[in-house]
Amino acid sequence: MKITQHIKVAALTAALATGAAVGSAQAEEPIRFGLCFDLSKSYTFISPQVAQAAQDLAMYANDNGGIEGHPVEMVVRDHGNEPQRGVECYEQLKRDGVFIFNFLSTPVSNAALPRIMKDENILMQSAVGRGDAVDGEVFEWVFPIGPTYWQQAANDVAFIKQQLDGNLSDAKIGFIYLDYPFGQEPIEILKTLAEKEGFELDLYPVPLPGSDQSGAWSKIRRDKPDYVISWLLAGGHVVASKEMRRNGFPIDRYLSVNWMNEVDISNIGEADAKGVLRGTNVAGGQEVPIIKTMLDTYYANGKGSGPEEKVRDVYYNTGMSMYSAAFEAARIAIKENGWPLTPETMKAGYEKLEGYDANGLMAPLTVTGEDHGGGGKTRVEQWDGEQWVPLTDWSAEYLDVVWEVIKESSEKFHVD
Repeated sequence: MKITQHIKVAALTAALATGAAVGSAQAEEPIRFGLCFDLSKSYTFISPQVAQAAQDLAMYANDNGGIEGHPVEMVVRDHGNEPQRGVECYEQLKRDGVFIFNFLSTPVSNAALPRIMKDENILMQSAVGRGDAVDGEVFEWVFPIGPTYWQQAANDVAFIKQQLDGNLSDAKIGFIYLDYPFGQEPIEILKTLAEKEGFELDLYPVPLPGSDQSGAWSKIRRDKPDYVISWLLAGGHVVASKEMRRNGFPIDRYLSVNWMNEVDISNIGEADAKGVLRGTNVAGGQEVPIIKTMLDTYYANGKGSGPEEKVRDVYYNTGMSMYSAAFEAARIAIKENGWPLTPETMKAGYEKLEGYDANGLMAPLTVTGEDHGGGGKTRVEQWDGEQWVPLTDWSAEYLDVVWEVIKESSEKFHVD
């Protein structure tokens, strides 16, 4: 690798040692991450990509000197989205000395969270788990880096307001959602904003797994909302696209939660999906520097941690964003506090992240002791038939409203 490229990639991943040789890194004690993921049941549409990204980033760090001279080890286990198995994975890896965990599942994260809080270990909780866990004053050991669903929904409303010339008083916004906790989570924020801005909010619950939406879209055809915000997953978007065509609803007024990927677009049809909107805190595509580096360094030589098709998926970018932020936090922690890396110093490292975006991989993060989410910024992107095109800058809107709800919820939490 050319030295100029090496320096650039080192800066964006924050994974490389400062002046340490590769050989010496392998001789040092490792930094171990526990990936207790659902690799077999409910979340297999995302967890393999995230695990693969984490393993690729660890491999790249280790090949270039580690994190401040220490190699990275990813310990991957399957919990099948079963809370008890997730807790067992936590307890086993904890005995093995792991203290940084990611469960990538809301029910498993929620089950393990009280134990982790009591043990004062680190819980990575991006894109899952309790929305109020961004309150670092209450959830001291939990880092839900990125926007909560509450903040993402608020940002979606702000986008719609912008499209409607800054006035929502005569607007009608629909919310179609899977009728279980994931889908229901934004409702309180949406109701609060409806009252604040004066728009009409219409709710369209869809039973799991999202394959039966005919009744909801018949109501949408009758109600004629200006926009529909969607909290569906995977095949649910495909069904929604068919129902939109059948009911004459324009796809460019359909604003999806971040869980819409290249597989969904392919299943809808690249041409048929043209115009669809997605809120996201992660840049898609393979032109992001760190993604290009993984393709050029490993996949072009048949050395990646999994199939190349997984790299060509925004969920791989999502995994890369989670772990690049964690690697940067570890780097700061070791640089400022020395070895050994501990939960206390890792926590302090996370809380020193300021404007970190891994060179364009994600919305800039500024994590503090009060805000463990990093600011809650997202942007809206639109599929143009070939790729996702950003329509807005990264921003976080209605912060006062969202944080009022966060505080109301977090103050009720306590560890027995």
